[in-house]
Order: sequence, then C-alpha cells, then structure tokens
Amino acid sequence: MKPHVHRLTRKWCRDYFPSFIDKNHWPPNSPDLNPLDCCIWDEFAQRVNWEKVTSKPTLIDELKRAVKKIRQDVVLQSCSSWTVRLQRVLKNNGCYLKK
Repeated sequence: MKPHVHRLTRKWCRDYFPSFIDKNHWPPNSPDLNPLDCCIWDEFAQRVNWEKVTSKPTLIDELKRAVKKIRQDVVLQSCSSWTVRLQRVLKNNGCYLKK
C-alpha cells in the first residue's frame, strides 16, 4: 500500500484538514495539482542530514526531524501556488496546464 493512500493517512487528513480531497475525487496523475510541489520536497531534502542516515531507523529519525524544520514561508508559498494552480486547472476544464 502506498503511504499517501493508506487508510490511516486518509483518516488523519480528514481529521485535521476539513477540506481534504479524498483519492476518489482527486485528478489521477495530476502534477499540476500536487500540493507537495517541488519547493516543499526541495526544502525537505535540504533539511535532512544525510550523513546521519546509516540505517532504516536512522533514516526514519532523520526524516521526522527534518519535516519539523521545513520553513513556514515555504509551506505558505506552496499553498498559495497550489490554490492558483487549482484555479487554472478549473479554467482549463480539468486539463493539464501548459508551461
């Protein structure tokens, strides 16, 4: 099971995000609507101290530490960007956006 569609992940999202869009209502394979866009992933990867990762347990610990270090301005920028992209997809009748 993929972690982003696991039942416990979906339950947590429904509990903490009232506007959560479940997998049955999400456009399949839509890079334009990925809320965890590249800026979040880049920020996350930069916060991981890869020198400390020597095993699965140290990887898990480091990922937990790193996610807490993601800067709030990066998250807010990503949310703002996602909202704009969502509006553009709606105007484009649900089709992919052209770069």
